[in-house]
Amino acid sequence: MMIPGFYGISGTYLLYLALIMLIPLWAQFKVKGTYNRYKQVRTLSGLTGKEVAEAILQANGITDVRVVRGEVELSDHYNPKENVVVLSPIVYSQPTVASVAIAAHEIGHVIQDKVADYKPMRWRHSLVPLANLGGNLSMILIIIGLSLTVALKLGVGITMAWIGVFFMLFAVLFQVVTLPVEFDASKRALEQVTELGIVNDQEHRHCKKVLTAAALTYVAAAVVALMELIRFVFIILQSSSNRD
Repeated sequence: MMIPGFYGISGTYLLYLALIMLIPLWAQFKVKGTYNRYKQVRTLSGLTGKEVAEAILQANGITDVRVVRGEVELSDHYNPKENVVVLSPIVYSQPTVASVAIAAHEIGHVIQDKVADYKPMRWRHSLVPLANLGGNLSMILIIIGLSLTVALKLGVGITMAWIGVFFMLFAVLFQVVTLPVEFDASKRALEQVTELGIVNDQEHRHCKKVLTAAALTYVAAAVVALMELIRFVFIILQSSSNRD
């Protein structure tokens, strides 16, 4: 007996596989294309990403966060445990639209953490260990559970598969909660660079394009994670029905 979408291959399943591969690839293509375009556009202020980040930190009275240079392109992030913002080499050192947008976005996360006490960010941090556990265990439990159900007709296999889905749910929740966190950080970034006069109206529009493209990666990750969760729910339901 074949489990549709798991052991069997159909036209619908091939389309599904194509989608879960193409959605992230499309998002990455948009991000890299937009980034490569606007890392060539210099800002009138002449401020590098490091200087933009430090200016926003100072304007918000944040004195305990360091801005350091990373080693890998597009590896920009805020580490709340270490109180450090890591900016990739070009963002750190170049006075471009892309540098301003990305640096300001990372400081947006700092403001969420240090000033605004932004609840979704707290929720995301609390989900990290559960999401990691879910990412590591869910597929193992689901595959073993469905294999036991199909091959040996064991009821414990369905139970094991549902436990796997339960763990997968934490990984999906992490991706979903990430969305408002990232959107809010971009909103704060655009507000800060405008209020501080770091960008003019045209540069503001360009910065928004950079941040919108970056947000697509998080949307794509959430969509794919949700699609996978729904797929396995239907597979387990069908396997349970076939067993009965």
